[in-house]
Amino acid sequence: MSERIEWTRHPDGVVQLTLARADKMNALDPAMFDALIAAGESLRDDTGVRAVVISGRGKAFCAGLDMQSFERMTQKSSGADVLGEGAAGADLVKRTHGLSNAAQQVAMVWREVPAPVIAAVHGVAFGGGLQVALGADIRIVAPDTKMSVMEIKWGLVPDMAGMVLMRELARTDVVRELTYTGRIFSGEEALRIGFATKLSAEPLADALQMAHEIAGKSPHAIRAGKRLLNGSLSDSAADVLMAESVEQKALIGSANQAEAVRANMEKRPAKFEPAG
Repeated sequence: MSERIEWTRHPDGVVQLTLARADKMNALDPAMFDALIAAGESLRDDTGVRAVVISGRGKAFCAGLDMQSFERMTQKSSGADVLGEGAAGADLVKRTHGLSNAAQQVAMVWREVPAPVIAAVHGVAFGGGLQVALGADIRIVAPDTKMSVMEIKWGLVPDMAGMVLMRELARTDVVRELTYTGRIFSGEEALRIGFATKLSAEPLADALQMAHEIAGKSPHAIRAGKRLLNGSLSDSAADVLMAESVEQKALIGSANQAEAVRANMEKRPAKFEPAG
């Protein structure tokens, strides 16, 4: 994991993950696939994490699949093992992570992390790199970032959960146009169509500021909010309404909820118990 991702743990529970393959614009090779999945699954089970920030070292967030993987595709008759050994080389049709295969888990795992995940995006976010960013809860993007649903350039379709994630954020005709053309668009356009949450000249600094702000809120309420938002995308209205009630009933009168009230009344920072 340390070869491809650098970890920084802040005292308030913010975890900063930096894609650390700067010489290759943080392109996705088998080691990067495995490192991203391992990082996400580790954070998924970490009760001390309050918020996560993902960024890329160097000139880019992530340039997508690396060239060697595309070269291997010309020699393979199926998707299996195109990306090498390990998690990224699994049979694409086989479900290895719940609803997802290993490649899809690189993006979907951030939805499974119970704390909010913020992507700080700069430089380029192409293909699989864009899909990793779309898996985050929030994307803070530099205005001049170059982004693309680039798979069509290589005779492929988005297959790292892009079809699920894009439809949540943009109109279907916009998603179709980007998928069919593979054209490059800017961070400014990403904001207009819904792929970017906000623009920033310093996306990493602003992402960390937001993460620290979130870390100061009740972790039980934050995690409950993320569970509800995840479920609202696919569950029926009746199921979502019931889930709201169940989550709220569990929060009312809990230690952290009471502390949130006291801290606001006393005009002081709250001291929350860890999420368990």
